[in-house]
Amino acid sequence: MSRRPDWDLILIGAGLANGLIALRLRQVQPQARVLLIEQAPRPGGNHTWSFHAADLTHAQQHWLAPLVSHRWPGYAVRFPAFERRLPGAYCSVTSERLAQVLQRTLGAQLMCATAVSRVTPDTVQLATGQTLSAGAVIDGRGAAPSAHLQLGYQAFIGQEWKFAEPHGVQWPLLMDACVDQGEGYRFFYVLPLAADRLLIEDTHYIDQPWLDPAHLRREIHAYAERHGWHGGQLLREESGTLPITLNGQFEAFWASAQGVPRSGLRAGLFHPTTGYSLPSAVRLAELIASAPLPGHEALFAQVQGFAARQWRQQRFFRLLNRMLFLAGEPSQRWQVMQRFYRLPQGLIERFYAGQPTLADKARILTGKPPVPVRQALRAALKHSDRLKAST
Repeated sequence: MSRRPDWDLILIGAGLANGLIALRLRQVQPQARVLLIEQAPRPGGNHTWSFHAADLTHAQQHWLAPLVSHRWPGYAVRFPAFERRLPGAYCSVTSERLAQVLQRTLGAQLMCATAVSRVTPDTVQLATGQTLSAGAVIDGRGAAPSAHLQLGYQAFIGQEWKFAEPHGVQWPLLMDACVDQGEGYRFFYVLPLAADRLLIEDTHYIDQPWLDPAHLRREIHAYAERHGWHGGQLLREESGTLPITLNGQFEAFWASAQGVPRSGLRAGLFHPTTGYSLPSAVRLAELIASAPLPGHEALFAQVQGFAARQWRQQRFFRLLNRMLFLAGEPSQRWQVMQRFYRLPQGLIERFYAGQPTLADKARILTGKPPVPVRQALRAALKHSDRLKAST
C-alpha cells in the first residue's frame, strides 16, 4: 500500500493567488489538508491589488470582503484633452490585510521564512533538505521569464505618504496622463487611503522591464509638490514590473511547467492590458475549491484548462497591446488611452472585466485612430517567427 501524502495540497508562494486558494478552500473544504509556504518572513509581500467591483459577481465580492481594505464609489482619469469621473465601486486589497487574514485563518498551515529548493508535481524539497509530499503542488511564486511569451511591461514605483493636512482627494485617480511621457505611456495613479494619506504611483508602459528607481522617487515627490501636498511623511514604498502580453505560444508556455500546476502571474493569469490579477485569482480559487482536491495530474489539467480558456478569451487584448506597443511613437501612446476613456462607461467596465462584446471590440477599433493606420495594421499582424503559431 502506498503511503498517504503529508498534505492534500501544498501552495508555494503566499501571494495573492495562492492566498485566495488557501482561504477559499478553508471556507468550503475546511477538512482539506492545505499547506501554504512562503520564503519571506510574512505572507502577502508588499503590494496593493485593486479591482472594480463590477469585475466580480456579488457572491465573489461577499467572500472576498474580509480582505478589502478600501472601497470608493468611483474613480477618475485625467488626460490633456479632458478629465472624467466614472461611478462604480473601486476596491483595494493590501498586503497587510491579506497577511493578517492568512495568519489568523491558516495558523499552523502557513509556513513562512521557509525557502524551497525543488518542486515537483507532488513533492516540495525545502532548503533544509526536508521533503514534503502532497496530492498536488501549486507554484505561485510570481512571474518567471519565458521564451514562449512576447511581452511589454508595466513598471511602477508607488509611495504611501501621510500629510500634515488633508489632501482633498476624494476618488481614486486611476490615470493622470498630464505628465511628461518619456519612453512610453506614462501616468500617475493616486489612491486616497485616508483624509491625510495617499498612495502615489509613477507608472510606465515600456518595452524593457527596468526604470531608474531614484528618478521615479524624485518624480513622485515633484508630483506631490505640484498638487500642494507638502510636508509628508513617507510610510512605505512598493514597486513592481507587470507583464503585458503581446503574443505567445500557450502550449509551449505550459509545457515548461513540467506538470506542476501554476497560479497567478506565474500562470499568466492576469488582464493582459491592465495587469490587474485579482479577478482571475478569485475565479481560479473558486474553481479549485469547487470539488474535492484531485491528484496532481487532474489538478494540472484543470488549471491549464482554466488558463487556456482565458488565453482564448484574451486574444483581442493581445492585439490591442501590439497596437499600443508597436504602432506609433512611444511618447504618443497616451493618445490611445485618451481615446479609449471617451467611450461609453459600460464598454469601459466590460473591458476591465475582460468581457468586451463584439460591438465593444468594433467600437474600440473604429473611428479616428490615435496611431497611424499603416503602423497600427502592421502592429496588429506582427509576430516573430518563434511566436507565429498562436496570436
